[in-house]
Amino acid sequence: MAVKRKKSNTGDMIVPCGKEDSNSTEKKSNGKEHLLPSMIKNKEKRSAVHAQLKHQKKLEKRKKAKAREADEKRALEIGEEPPPRKIPRTIENTREFDETICKPDDEELFAGNDGDEFSSILKHESTSKILITTCRFNSTRGPAFISELLSVIPNAHYYKRGTYDLKKIVEYATNKDFTSIIVVHTNRREPDALLVIGLPDGPTAHFKLSKLVLRKDIKNHGNPTSHQPELVLTNFTTRLGHRIGRLIQSLFPQDPNFRGRQVVTFHNQRDFIFFRHHRYIFESKESKQSDSKATKGKDTMDEKSAQEKTVARLQECGPRFTLKLISLQQGTFDTKGGEYEWVHKPEMDTSRRRFFL
Repeated sequence: MAVKRKKSNTGDMIVPCGKEDSNSTEKKSNGKEHLLPSMIKNKEKRSAVHAQLKHQKKLEKRKKAKAREADEKRALEIGEEPPPRKIPRTIENTREFDETICKPDDEELFAGNDGDEFSSILKHESTSKILITTCRFNSTRGPAFISELLSVIPNAHYYKRGTYDLKKIVEYATNKDFTSIIVVHTNRREPDALLVIGLPDGPTAHFKLSKLVLRKDIKNHGNPTSHQPELVLTNFTTRLGHRIGRLIQSLFPQDPNFRGRQVVTFHNQRDFIFFRHHRYIFESKESKQSDSKATKGKDTMDEKSAQEKTVARLQECGPRFTLKLISLQQGTFDTKGGEYEWVHKPEMDTSRRRFFL
């Protein structure tokens, strides 16, 4: 039997060659199996191993997709129902449980809607009338943004701020039968916040404004008309989100003109409210389909039949921006004695899957 002398601290040890080789190969194989790119110090080798693992995952994903398509096709041929598709895990559908999520059979919520500050406008008892103003120090992009807001919100009027205090502006707007005030705050020549005040009893919502794109910067944009737009609010599911949705809804008239084909969308996703303004167009296009008819004793003939198909197309009118709620205050604007319904604080962001709207 072949032996190999191995050095150690105590002295020489005699180890059989076969056992040493088997142990070393097992260690090497285990090292290759559990080898991660982060464990490799060489940059080129690390990137190569990462690319190889990524390619293997892509092949496995493609193989599973082909197998799923084959199962669906086989089930349809047999006449059975195809297997249900798996729902992908996202941050939205794995959010933390929230007790304030609204339910369709919540009688307390509907009773609160009848007596809140927006019920008179949403019940068509009064029409919305908006006053738009700025902070004391205006910017270069502020007037352009305000002019586009005036084209989006019907029955909105712009007043220069001057040196007036915001409480005096609230009193003036209440006496002139305005239903809401929108204050555009600017910082470093860029609009960075919106203050929406409901009149005469509030509430006051403070939003952070970001990612503003004006109409002139949108490619192939459309020009809005004077028609009253349709309003779409999506994903305002909690009690706080429901209240913010009704506040936004009170800014627009409740009788849209469908001939204008204009849609204003406020889409809430992960507590970010995305604003978009579109015009939809219905177009009829001809879709060519080839029908092959084969008969016994005759040649096959391909016939092309033209069918009209209605297609909906969107054209963005602008502007485009994102809002994030900072605070919601009871009543009109009051920095000293006002009570807050909700205030965002950094310590509230304990998880990526915790949302408030």
